[in-house]
Amino acid sequence: METRRRTIVKSIIWTLIGLFMMALVGILMTGSATVGGAMAVINAAIGLVSYALYERVWAAISWGRHA
Repeated sequence: METRRRTIVKSIIWTLIGLFMMALVGILMTGSATVGGAMAVINAAIGLVSYALYERVWAAISWGRHA
């Protein structure tokens, strides 16, 4: 079972990767750093919370684990 701290660290690292990629896509698609950056920040906030919850749910499920 993962610790909550490990889940949070993984969530933050994943979110930073997603933030960078979303900002790049947003800037390329809109031509605006402001709009692209805003899209990336909103996406990152939603993604961080979603990923942390997803990881905690799976941490509590024993299906598919070997002792």
